[in-house]
Amino acid sequence: MGSLLSRLGLECGAKEVKEEERNIRANDREYNLSYKYANNAIKTSKYNIFTFLPLNLFEQFQRLANAYFLFLLCLQLIPDISSLSWFTTVVPLVLVLAMTMAKDGSDDIVSAIPFNPSIRTADLLLLSSSEPLNLVYIETAELDGETNLKVKQGLTVTGELEDSIEKLASFDGQVRCEPPNNRLDKFTGCLSLDGAMYSLDNEKILLRGCTLRNTQWCFGLVLFGGPDTKLMQNCGKTTFKRTSIDRLMNVLVLSIFGFLAIMCLILAIGNGIWEYQEGATFAAFLPKPEGVNPPFSAFLTFWSYVIILNTVVPISLYVSVEIIRLGNSFYIDWDRKMYYPKNDTPAQARTTTLNEELGQIKYIFSDKTGTLTQNIMTFNKCSINGKSYERVDFSWNKLADPKFWFHDHSLVEVVRGGNPKAHDFFRLLALCHTVMPEEKKEGELYYQAQSPDEGALVTAARNFGFVFRSRTPESITVVEMGKLVTYELLAVLDFNNVRKRMSVIVRSPDGRLTLYCKGADTIIFERLHPSSKNVMEATTQHLNEYAGDGLRTLALAYKDIDLNYMEDWKKRHHEASTGMEQREEKLDALYEEIEKGLLLLGATAVEDKLQDGVPQTIEQLAKADIKIWVLTGDKQETAENIGYSCNMLREEMTEVFIAYALEKDMQKELLRTACMCQTVICCRVTPLQKAQVVELVKKYKQAITLAIGDGANDVSMIKAAHIGVGISGQEGMQAVLSSDYSFAQFRYLQRLLLVHGRWSYLRMCKFLRYFFYKNFTFTLVHFWYGFFCGFSAQTVYDEWFITLYNLVYTALPVLGLSLFDQDVNDRWSFQYPQLYAPGQLNQYFSKKAFIYTVLHSGYSSLVLFFIPWAAMYDTVRDDGKDIVDYQSFALLAQTCLLIAVNIQLGLDTYYWTAVNQFFLWGSLSVYFAVTFTMYSNGMFLIFTSSFPFIGAARNSLNQPNMWLTILITSILCVVPVVAYRFLRILLWPTINDKVSKAVLPAAPRRIQPRRISTRRSGYAFSHAQGYGDLVTSGRFLRRTPRSRGIVFSHTDSPLAQAKPQLYRTIVEGEEPPQIP
Repeated sequence: MGSLLSRLGLECGAKEVKEEERNIRANDREYNLSYKYANNAIKTSKYNIFTFLPLNLFEQFQRLANAYFLFLLCLQLIPDISSLSWFTTVVPLVLVLAMTMAKDGSDDIVSAIPFNPSIRTADLLLLSSSEPLNLVYIETAELDGETNLKVKQGLTVTGELEDSIEKLASFDGQVRCEPPNNRLDKFTGCLSLDGAMYSLDNEKILLRGCTLRNTQWCFGLVLFGGPDTKLMQNCGKTTFKRTSIDRLMNVLVLSIFGFLAIMCLILAIGNGIWEYQEGATFAAFLPKPEGVNPPFSAFLTFWSYVIILNTVVPISLYVSVEIIRLGNSFYIDWDRKMYYPKNDTPAQARTTTLNEELGQIKYIFSDKTGTLTQNIMTFNKCSINGKSYERVDFSWNKLADPKFWFHDHSLVEVVRGGNPKAHDFFRLLALCHTVMPEEKKEGELYYQAQSPDEGALVTAARNFGFVFRSRTPESITVVEMGKLVTYELLAVLDFNNVRKRMSVIVRSPDGRLTLYCKGADTIIFERLHPSSKNVMEATTQHLNEYAGDGLRTLALAYKDIDLNYMEDWKKRHHEASTGMEQREEKLDALYEEIEKGLLLLGATAVEDKLQDGVPQTIEQLAKADIKIWVLTGDKQETAENIGYSCNMLREEMTEVFIAYALEKDMQKELLRTACMCQTVICCRVTPLQKAQVVELVKKYKQAITLAIGDGANDVSMIKAAHIGVGISGQEGMQAVLSSDYSFAQFRYLQRLLLVHGRWSYLRMCKFLRYFFYKNFTFTLVHFWYGFFCGFSAQTVYDEWFITLYNLVYTALPVLGLSLFDQDVNDRWSFQYPQLYAPGQLNQYFSKKAFIYTVLHSGYSSLVLFFIPWAAMYDTVRDDGKDIVDYQSFALLAQTCLLIAVNIQLGLDTYYWTAVNQFFLWGSLSVYFAVTFTMYSNGMFLIFTSSFPFIGAARNSLNQPNMWLTILITSILCVVPVVAYRFLRILLWPTINDKVSKAVLPAAPRRIQPRRISTRRSGYAFSHAQGYGDLVTSGRFLRRTPRSRGIVFSHTDSPLAQAKPQLYRTIVEGEEPPQIP
């Protein structure tokens, strides 16, 4: 059952029966099926052709309003209760159900469209591959967001299977391993084969979502499929997302039911009293049925008024809300300013139910790699032997990368002139790394780098004439200024988070032993020889300048090593590396020993390219009082560098670090501390921990959250947040497929929230306030009429007016308001991001605003009933022929009502369009056309019982006192609203009022000041510890290069198009509650 629910998307990563251990036998289907493990199918659709109608109707009638109207329909079939015809309920109910059914079916068809990524697989035990020593090269962007290359290696014994179908078919190994879980970095199991037992760990497992690189083929044994895979275990639980307005509406609908019951009870009691006191008077011409007494009459009257006053619970509310949301979703899809032409990607609203919540966001949780950054690094500046150089032309170098630019021509002359320090500088960059080269043909080099940083530095060395060409476990081959040189690789002193540096020890062809080291400047400077003091001082000044520009910096140093010392050090290194106890501590001590007395060569400055407009977008959102938290799997140094580049972090900020912050006893402390900080960056978080951070804020802050990411490692976070946004970038489409909204660039987020989100929230709140106003006003007129009709449950309006009021006469004008209204245009929305604040505070629609709407409706209903009643009481036509009757009063009351609510709509409209005008005047025209048609002689003669108001329109609406009454009621309904709004603007102006009166100045281009910094980036490479060991282990022995896909290449990025905005500070005064 758990697997079924998982496949339906209702549950992810949970089973009814907990699995303790997994047992799999290769090529034994019967044995494996006996355990009933999940297959590799994942179902995303909810319905099929047979279940759609019954299941959809079942879901729709779970809505309280729909079930209520079905109950009303049943009541209307009882003659003793109903005073309304059945069609007054059936027509709107069928229309609502049909429209909702069409929308649900369309959404389900979209969700069922299959997506075929380049690799669709399960979690596999690697058996054999096309590469030597059973290696495979993979990219795990879908899992952890990193695009750098990783290596996996299968067991030697299974590698012998190769690609032989006969050998693979006869493989009978048995695997015992851990049950399905969400740990991406750990695997425990063992393989039994031919009587021997082999240990299995994470290095031998290929997870669903990884992509093969530089590997022709591989074979594996499926361990986990479908919902049991580690990727799906990390996907988070799929929940139905509902907006805060939806939740509030449910509470209000329940309150309306209570209000309806009170009104019906009052009228029923009134009926009982009236029957007891006055009923006998009318018995002569209105005889009572047998057994009907005042109490029973009151009971029947209660249910009759439940039917008559049903419009106070508006059935058309839900379908109108869906239409409004659908329309506002189309605006997002059609917005050309959110279209990214570079890869032909428009913005997409993948859900139609959350638009207004985009205008209420308080917290944004963002991934880093691929979301804030392009994942592209460029070598911008460098300092060599105390002199700083910037960017040049490389046409003189035939092996140069044509996409690489560097402006300082003097550096080229220095290199070409044979400067020893410059040569050592670029020789270090060409030797000290773990990059793998690929050359498709002469001169076309591609570097497969563990991190973009490494690729940028090796590419820089290549362009300056020191071209890294190939490597073996024992050697590195470099073309130095056109001359092929092979260095013997003696040792790789690998990077880790504590060392923050990497070194290689090489032997040159002339026998010289040299250690080349690169790393964080603070770490390198501690290990320099005193003779480097002057160079260090000059380099420090350059590093401060580079850091002020937000560049990522590294220091470079070297030393020559004595041959005898090296022999002794290698022996001790071998002993430490093969020992089982305190291996890491012993190796660190040896590394520390040899990495001393270094001579400083200089420093590099690499730009980690942000996506266009990221700093401006973050600044804009901060002005709107939206908190941005960055959740990344990268190291602290990398995340901090991006924080400075994005202007999220500044030098004057005090750093606060919390470790193991998601432990149960630390969660509240994390939240309390984080909420006091201006910027929050969470490092080294797993996909599930990202979701936990989001859930933590949702639980304790009661704020609307948004999560944005571009990889499969962001899916759990996207699903956990109130709003999930996917960026269609370099890391696949997994995040987009799980998101509510998607686009191609982070900068479009400000338009999504400050324009579309704010407009959607404003429109929805206006719609709800007006909708409740017009329906309460309509219904309360019935209530007051009950006191004048002997509580007989007679309707004050014509039945056809009751049927068409919400469906025809008032439907389109309110939809026009809800689809086209704007308080300010999009430019002003950017100019004054403070306009976003009311949505965060729920100022436009709340319980208090609803109460004011009900009071407003009560006042209007009193005017709309008693003014026409007083005007027509004991009145005759101006020719003295006829006394005013019930039908004339009903026509006057409904006409006054319709005109009054349309005037109110006009007052609520900020932005008039031709469509609004057409809907408003068209609806009034339709009302009068339908009225004169239905009250005509012809309709009465054809359908006598259905159209009894014969001649009422032409006999009443030609009387001047009728139009005078309409004018008076309209003025009395409008005056309090106009007076209140005038006083509010005068005494308690809102942000909108202040902005609407402001003169908008031109937005000058603001130059971003240089950040003067004493803090410089750490060793920010993102490759994992231990990669250097892999390079020297012999497992990187390569076959003859063949055509393969590019893993790391540099592409130029267009300049940022988003301009900084000029903000005007607006001080908020105390505001009264928002009412119409």
